[in-house]
Amino acid sequence: MTTSTPPPVTPPPDAIVVQGLRKTVEDSSGSLTILHNIDLRVSRGETLAIVGASGSGKSTLLSLLAGLDTPSAGSVMLCGQSMFEMNEDQRAAHRARHVGFVFQSFQLIAHLSALENVMLPLELRGDRDARAKAAAMLERVGLGQRQQHRPAVLSGGEQQRVALARAFVMRPDILMADEPTGSLDHATGQAIMDLMFELNREVGTTLILVTHDLHMAQRCSHQVRITAGQLSG
Repeated sequence: MTTSTPPPVTPPPDAIVVQGLRKTVEDSSGSLTILHNIDLRVSRGETLAIVGASGSGKSTLLSLLAGLDTPSAGSVMLCGQSMFEMNEDQRAAHRARHVGFVFQSFQLIAHLSALENVMLPLELRGDRDARAKAAAMLERVGLGQRQQHRPAVLSGGEQQRVALARAFVMRPDILMADEPTGSLDHATGQAIMDLMFELNREVGTTLILVTHDLHMAQRCSHQVRITAGQLSG
């Protein structure tokens, strides 16, 4: 009796691979290079903090990783696809399938309830269970009793919990968070970070966190620093 050798297992692609990324803008004084030849690799399931002072290029890098902005040179592979070999509509569709976002400013829709804000991306995807999934996620983040409230009557911490629920309800491959606690007091910010890391572990999402807070960055498995548009770490 002969036995066949099982085929080799192909490891999943990295979440993000960046090569030679550069961003230059023009203004009245001439050319300004914001990012200089960035190389970066982020493994699936990794938690990565991008740290640096204000104006160092952190948010610009995050926008490029997500394909929200286009580089002057270089490439970004996101979940196995080259972002800048796609057109804008293709990038948007790829981003919608794979990426969730949490911002400092929450970016909730004012005239929608907490539940409706969380349901919205599911409805845009055509999910027939949008209401049940959104309600369950709001329960998970501690807002089961606040589902029908609009953002204006929610505290800053509650609004950020809604934003987290909206991001994680899609079970994204990658969550990108840009200073997610920057507008919150210290205690509320710590609670939000605890919740973000708990959800990250539960869902298995790759987390990319932009922050100037070194304590927050140290909670991630890997940290890199941007200084004057150049990466180290």
